[in-house]
Amino acid sequence: MAFSLHGIHVPHRKHTQDQPAVYMDPPRTVTIPMSMHIGAPARPIVKVGDAVRIGTKIAEASGAVSVPMHASISGCVKKITEIPLSNGGKTQAIIIESDGEMTLDDSLIPPTVNSREDLIRAILESGVVGLGGAGFPTHIKFNVDPSRIETMVINGAECEPYITSDTYTMNTKGEEIATALRALSAHLEIKDVVIGIESNKKSAIASMKRLAEELSCESCSVRVKVLPSVYPQGGEKVLIYHTVGRVVPVGKLPIDVGCIVVNCTTLAAIGGYLSTGKPLVNKCVTVDGGAVREPKNVIVPLGTSFSDVIAFCGGLSEEPAKLLYGGPMMGISVPDPDVPVLKNTNAILALTKKETRLPTQTACIRCGTCSSSCPFGLAPADIARAYEKKDAEKLRALSVNACMECGCCSFGCPAARPLVQTNKLAKAFLREEAAKEEKKA
Repeated sequence: MAFSLHGIHVPHRKHTQDQPAVYMDPPRTVTIPMSMHIGAPARPIVKVGDAVRIGTKIAEASGAVSVPMHASISGCVKKITEIPLSNGGKTQAIIIESDGEMTLDDSLIPPTVNSREDLIRAILESGVVGLGGAGFPTHIKFNVDPSRIETMVINGAECEPYITSDTYTMNTKGEEIATALRALSAHLEIKDVVIGIESNKKSAIASMKRLAEELSCESCSVRVKVLPSVYPQGGEKVLIYHTVGRVVPVGKLPIDVGCIVVNCTTLAAIGGYLSTGKPLVNKCVTVDGGAVREPKNVIVPLGTSFSDVIAFCGGLSEEPAKLLYGGPMMGISVPDPDVPVLKNTNAILALTKKETRLPTQTACIRCGTCSSSCPFGLAPADIARAYEKKDAEKLRALSVNACMECGCCSFGCPAARPLVQTNKLAKAFLREEAAKEEKKA
């Protein structure tokens, strides 16, 4: 395997990159969780038996960091219940039974946007969150003093293996991205935009360069930065460094160095809402992995079960050893094929035993590959030793909380040590220690 100074070269496996996305048939039911974002869960505003249509608001934002939820199919509210989350927690969910019509709510109209406040409110009402995987409410990200924003970085890197849903967006949703950029330029005074795309996405680069030429003649400068195909190029802080050359210090946010980072699909969703008034109700999802018969990019109503999406892709050729939300590097394993597609679901991977077989662990040989692979130059082997000793002071000194959990260290380790897993445990240990200290105080 080949390594770069900051990151690793992973197999791309972009099997669906040149395929057009297809709309799946409406599922019989959808399950809309009230927690599909970072922050407070949404609050249901419908009851069992209520009729809904596509785009009908079914839950309102609760608290400052929250977003509303909308029906992704037309039909009837069948049940409001509690479902488990991938992180082990639980959330309320609204189950909608389809009427088979897929009727759009006729009250949906484009929002009136004449000011910064109007735009922030529109982004909130759209239900859009970070669609690259983070799930942070987008209206919160943009609700900052415009004078602090020097550059907006659009994330089109899509560096994880298999995933090509953002490539679909860049190839086909240029008009929606342009609509969002015009609004952001007019009302948030964003004048400098850079679109970061890995070099292996030729069609997306060409599409975004055409968009940049069109928009740069208007009110802001838009340029495309072609980046090396190195994982984790799409990591927020990594992307900022490789596009505008700025370093975000540990514990700081991109806005602290004058940047806002937004995923290209997130922008397209905002632009779509500004143009039509239709909120975020579906998502392009890459369905792939060795166990999937017909890998595809599928446009899926939110809340559709994994099993329904996989069935639309020809079903499974064998029982998957692992089913993932997202990619193989940072994806989350799910125990049940009936889990729903969420707002920030960009891929469903059904991986075989062969694809998930782990090599045998051996002793650390102190080669330093984990440190040279880490985009932040951390020392995972030292972190592992400090964690084994439960040395909180040493873990803080080693800046384990700066770890973005990208998995470069584990991927590159010749001894097959579970380094990123240990980093996660070490971060959890520090949170427990901080809670103990706070309780004592």
